[in-house]
Amino acid sequence: MLLFLVVCAVLLLFCSLDVWYFLRGVQVFLESVFQPGISDILAEQKVDGVVSTHDLDYMGHMNNSRYLRECDFARFHYYMRNGFFMASRKLGAKMVVGASTIRYRRSLNFREAFMIRTKVLGWDDKAFYLEQRFVSKKDGFVSAIMLCRQNVVRCSPEQVIEQVCKKKIECPEFPEDLKHWINYITASSQALRAESGLEDKNK
Repeated sequence: MLLFLVVCAVLLLFCSLDVWYFLRGVQVFLESVFQPGISDILAEQKVDGVVSTHDLDYMGHMNNSRYLRECDFARFHYYMRNGFFMASRKLGAKMVVGASTIRYRRSLNFREAFMIRTKVLGWDDKAFYLEQRFVSKKDGFVSAIMLCRQNVVRCSPEQVIEQVCKKKIECPEFPEDLKHWINYITASSQALRAESGLEDKNK
């Protein structure tokens, strides 16, 4: 009877929650805790991965949504090792994704090994801007590339950086493709605000 109740509880848990997601989060947390920290906040960090049966779509390739999920874990790993996560917690701030775009260049196949290379491209008064690349270990081909705007809520990116580095760090000049992307999401935001009547309310 006890075994039956345990099995039912486990089934209920798996039906109501994405258990594997939370277990993976714990795994990433523990891995980052036991790895040395990264003092250079602009340094690129690498996380290894392999396409498993959980990642596959009907074509036998890595599902498009899985790229975003893997980027999520890679960013968490990145923030743990460079100190951004703990710094934001101390400041009472949160970091949430405000925008992202991904370009798929070549599919990753079952059991194909890859690495995700994550780095901060720059920041403004509200957000960090990151680039994440999926690089096949088979031949070094960049299979996908993602740009992400990580909004910092209840403080600023500069405050997070000063908390980590104990000094002010100069923001690198934005690459041209990032400038174009920021212009696009800014224009999109303005258009949506106007469409919903928010522009008129603020006048």
